[in-house]
Amino acid sequence: QVQLVESGGGLVQAGGSLRLSCAASGRTFSTYAMAWFRQAPGKEREFAATITRSSSTYYADSVKGRFTISRDNAKNTVYLQMNSLKPEDTAVYYCAARPTTGWSMTPSFYGYWGQGTQVTVSS
Repeated sequence: QVQLVESGGGLVQAGGSLRLSCAASGRTFSTYAMAWFRQAPGKEREFAATITRSSSTYYADSVKGRFTISRDNAKNTVYLQMNSLKPEDTAVYYCAARPTTGWSMTPSFYGYWGQGTQVTVSS
């Protein structure tokens, strides 16, 4: 069982940056694949980035080159550095986890979710 708590969201102008954090409870964080998803109003939840337990990273095409996912196993935390933000990045961002060696872009793959943090990018 793991609990996830996101932080770091807020309001930023287009072209700006934000860093999201997701703190996980428990002693087995290093065995989890971690991911960030986002959901804009009226839209389905969509994949943004994932980092495997071996620290391989994968990104959605829409964020590739602008977002960076990383993890600090000593702090039980995963981060999402978001640069060159665009208004279309506006969404609630969710952290997700699964104890696995694999990864996926599908929300149903992940069994643990945080409560989400709002990111708003103004034009």
